[in-house]
Amino acid sequence: MTDALPPDLAFALDALLDDDDPVHEALRRQLPHLRTAGCCSCGCGTTDFALDTSAVPPAPAEDGVRTVAGRLFEAEDGSLLGELVLFAQDGYLSWLEVCDLTALDSDVKVTLELAVRSLKFPAAPSP
Repeated sequence: MTDALPPDLAFALDALLDDDDPVHEALRRQLPHLRTAGCCSCGCGTTDFALDTSAVPPAPAEDGVRTVAGRLFEAEDGSLLGELVLFAQDGYLSWLEVCDLTALDSDVKVTLELAVRSLKFPAAPSP
């Protein structure tokens, strides 16, 4: 079963594909056709995508699995929390990985929701 993109996931994809790179432009054209196909069971927000490849052409990219975008995100105090990494396979969006970059003894639960909040409200720069 596939589901439409939830708002936090749509925001994250827009944030990751926000430049004028030709590959990103082609990948943005895939977004209206993208659906969720599954999520990581740990609750981090890593999401696999389903895409009707007959509805949109592939992005100009090399064959195979490739990282097409990534963005680090921080806590309010500026400490590094994680990274969102977007993958494509054969020019089609494939999955979004939510990477936890906190210390092993951290009590912070890194999730897509936390990443989106951090991207919407970035930490203030240090003086």
